[in-house]
Amino acid sequence: MSDTPERYGSLSRWFHWGMAILIVWQFMKIGDLIDEGEHWVGRTLVPWHISIGLLIFILGILRVFWAIKQYPHRPQLSGPLAPLARIGHFLLYLVMLLLPVLGIFYMIGKGYGLKVFGLQLVEKSETGIAWMASVGSLHAPVAVLFLLLVVGHICAALYHHFILRDDTLKRMTR
Repeated sequence: MSDTPERYGSLSRWFHWGMAILIVWQFMKIGDLIDEGEHWVGRTLVPWHISIGLLIFILGILRVFWAIKQYPHRPQLSGPLAPLARIGHFLLYLVMLLLPVLGIFYMIGKGYGLKVFGLQLVEKSETGIAWMASVGSLHAPVAVLFLLLVVGHICAALYHHFILRDDTLKRMTR
């Protein structure tokens, strides 16, 4: 279950791949832009966007605590691009945790309330909260940044696997 200097443990791998699936699901929200969301993606996956976002936030916090606990044991980044990889990982974690907060701010700020997995956590409001709506409006541009970070992360993993032919990708898959 724990990480070792040679590979990530089962819990780290579960966090990585489980959250990757949820994050790809979140990116399906772009389906709202196609035909005003009137298609199978818009009707089946997109309605879960807020609930999945909160789930990612909770899992993300747990993942950060696990990563901190495992840091002395896990594979260490090395080579000339290691500082860039550290910055990239830090930004991935930061944006992964920031997006749900911005989404919540947007929903509450606009007066939409907050309903998660069918449970109304914050009631709708006629007035909303202007400063929360303003800060929450950063959700969409930050989501684009997150998409770029995820694509960069995938490209880096594929570069390690196919070009450098090292065990970087295997550490997270076996």
